[in-house]
Amino acid sequence: MYFFYNYHYHLKDKIMNKCRISLFGIILLFVSCTTKIEENIGQTVITKWQGNKQSAISITYDDGIINQFTVARPIMNKFGLPGTFFIITGKVTGSGKGKFIGRPEEDIIKESVLVKTNSDNFFERASLIGFTGTSEALEYHSEAGSLFESGNITEAYELIDKVYLKLRSGDLKNTDDVIFHNNPVDTTSWNDLKAYTAEGHEIASHTVTHPRLAVLDEVNLLYELEQSKSDIQKFLGEKYTFSAECPYGTENERVMEYAHKIYPALRNRMPESYLDELNRASKRQPGKSEKEYVQWQRGPLTNVSMEIMKSWVDTCIKYNNIWLVLVFHGIDGIGWEPKTGDELEEYFSYINKKGTHLWIATFADVTKYIRERKNAIISSMVQDNTIVVNISSDLDPEIYDVPVTLKTYVPKAWKSILLNQKFKQENELKLKIQKDELGSYVLYSALPNEGELILKEK
Repeated sequence: MYFFYNYHYHLKDKIMNKCRISLFGIILLFVSCTTKIEENIGQTVITKWQGNKQSAISITYDDGIINQFTVARPIMNKFGLPGTFFIITGKVTGSGKGKFIGRPEEDIIKESVLVKTNSDNFFERASLIGFTGTSEALEYHSEAGSLFESGNITEAYELIDKVYLKLRSGDLKNTDDVIFHNNPVDTTSWNDLKAYTAEGHEIASHTVTHPRLAVLDEVNLLYELEQSKSDIQKFLGEKYTFSAECPYGTENERVMEYAHKIYPALRNRMPESYLDELNRASKRQPGKSEKEYVQWQRGPLTNVSMEIMKSWVDTCIKYNNIWLVLVFHGIDGIGWEPKTGDELEEYFSYINKKGTHLWIATFADVTKYIRERKNAIISSMVQDNTIVVNISSDLDPEIYDVPVTLKTYVPKAWKSILLNQKFKQENELKLKIQKDELGSYVLYSALPNEGELILKEK
């Protein structure tokens, strides 16, 4: 019995010692965690997406097709979804129209008899052919551009020789083929477009005539980009000259070099080290990217099922770095690869229902937010019962005007928190206290360079 008791005693003693050690470890862990949490007080970051949402979606449209405004836009308004409409400005009354700039047409045509198309004259001839008066010539311009961009340079030269031969012999005709981006029923006015911006939509450039920019010579390339921007600025204001989409989704290096000097943001390409771009043709899965941001472009074409379209949205919720850019064209039978109004109703309703997880914003606003976040410098200081936060940036505040969402950790003991922004006349704003693994925090919005942000316990 003694042995058993003694054994039992020592076993009990060992268990008690282990318990004491475990208890001590728990206390140390608690103190350590508490200390770490307390060390976070005042720490402030800009959340990856506005409102601390999981991912972002931009709904964009190409070509300025009338049904985009009369069918799709009202559905978007119904669900409170802003869109970006890349318009062909030359179709809108009052704008600069499409034209060829350069030598007399007759001289270029006569020269084509003597000199075959080559690297010295290709851009000039490809620029002119679309303005020689027939829809067939315009189709040849587009086809030559497609060949050139796909690397079939010799074939592009030969096609231009063929079309100039037909031009000289008077064989080019107007065809019955539908040119989707030049639909004759489009009747949108600048007054209409201005009203749409007042609803929260973005109107942006898709050039003057929707040409193959990669095969235009410099003067005509610049006209397409600059005249479109000039008309948007004239009729809608500087704010809407931020974004552009160069036609056919071109990523031609020469075009991108010119376009990036004229527009701050291109849907075609945004070369940033922190951004992974997956264009519409890409089959890479966005979840496999290790970049901080992934711009994932998807085209909801006629034959793309609703199930697949909804899966794009679900993927955004699964990860936290995806910017889904939807690219629509035709709507209700008008335009390239049209979707129906009923399909849009179902799809936009689905997106709206996921709104607690997703930031739905224009292409310009998402671009601006990301750049503001990457550029900002934040400082914070804890003073007595206040936390003072400053956010600064060297970006132009006239352009970069999207409020960022700040996340600041506050003392656990604070039960009610007020935000006061110096130099602003608004009353103090009461903030909701939230918690994560690092402690208690609050979310609030601000613009850089607008004075101190003061958090205090009520």
